[in-house]
Amino acid sequence: MDAAPPREKDPLLWTALIALGFLALVCHRLGIPSKIYFDEVHYVPAARKLLNLISANPEHPMLGKEIIAAAIWALGDKPLYWRVPSALFGAFGLFAFGRLMWWASLRRFATLSGMFLVATSFAWFIQSRIAMLDMFMATFGMIALWQFAAALRLPARAARWRLALTGMCFGLALGAKWSIAPAAALPGLTFLVLRLRDHGRHALVRSDTRPVPDISLIEAAFWLGSVPLLVYWLTYLPTFFYPQNPVAWWDFAGRHRYMLELQDSVKKLHPYRSVWYEWVINWRAIWYLYENVDGAQRGVLLIGNPFSMLAGLPALFWCFWSGLRRGRTDMLAFALLYVATLGMWLVSGKPIQFYYHYLLPGTFLMGCLALALDELQRKGGRWEWIPALSLATAGGNVRLVLPDCLVSRAARGQASLRPLDVAA
Repeated sequence: MDAAPPREKDPLLWTALIALGFLALVCHRLGIPSKIYFDEVHYVPAARKLLNLISANPEHPMLGKEIIAAAIWALGDKPLYWRVPSALFGAFGLFAFGRLMWWASLRRFATLSGMFLVATSFAWFIQSRIAMLDMFMATFGMIALWQFAAALRLPARAARWRLALTGMCFGLALGAKWSIAPAAALPGLTFLVLRLRDHGRHALVRSDTRPVPDISLIEAAFWLGSVPLLVYWLTYLPTFFYPQNPVAWWDFAGRHRYMLELQDSVKKLHPYRSVWYEWVINWRAIWYLYENVDGAQRGVLLIGNPFSMLAGLPALFWCFWSGLRRGRTDMLAFALLYVATLGMWLVSGKPIQFYYHYLLPGTFLMGCLALALDELQRKGGRWEWIPALSLATAGGNVRLVLPDCLVSRAARGQASLRPLDVAA
């Protein structure tokens, strides 16, 4: 983010309005279906048992189930109340994504179009209407990345508390679901790589250069490494007080080996299972619900928006190219976040995977698409580097018309160009 664009007006109000509009849409008939569906069968019963300090669903971290349990305790044990936390987190997570887009790019159009693309990409909407763990993880992750992006733009005094908040939110995101881990590692790696490149073996003691001046590598390691682990450990606090089989707070490594064994033990094939390359090409959908319930035949289908998910793929390559060749670190950051969060599933030993695991990569892909559309918008609605040729038929001939940008160059004597008539 060394070469920041001229400062535009912060679209904070529009960001909030889009998030509120999304919340209103998510909350419409949120209590339907009026029974547990899809993976709520795992997390709602676990939340109920958690209220009585009974172990359940031990293969996943605790925070998401604690939030659902808190909603049941405060509001009541009804489908609407199970799903209210996901709806609220989904709306605020969309707001946080907008703030991330803004602080990363400082571009209004990219910020607002990015929020629109995420809101209409289907996955964020569906996951905001079901009592699962993913939206808690994604929202805390977006808040953390927003704070880190803002820290890179601000002086050290303001950046320090944002780095602390980054670490705390990454710890909470990990406490909801481990899928955020690759994204959580990138800010610390950014500090390490830039400091090593600038100072070599003196990187530990020098703090006068990027990414945040006056913040040493040791201090950054504390905020971005130690704090997330401490916060993550605290999310397991209720498990230390189980009347039966409490979790030993000193044997955290052993607990996680047990959790991994449970996750890897699921071998039974599922009709909606899929793998990473099917997510990328938007090939394999999931029916969360398809049955007669609440007086009608109802269905809940999860698949990415065919237009934006496929259009995001060339935008991803454009972001890599712009980041590496033109120094657009905002574009490179979103492309790397996509690769990191998707790459986790390429090497994961989890035998059964689903399209909803694409939630984070798909969200970062929408960020890439928004930044590419911003470039298109700034070029007046056309890519000057693409040989965009329009065809118009007239009287049995095809007229090949060159783009205005090339015609204007011809007018200046840079080329000799004229419309080309081709026999139909």
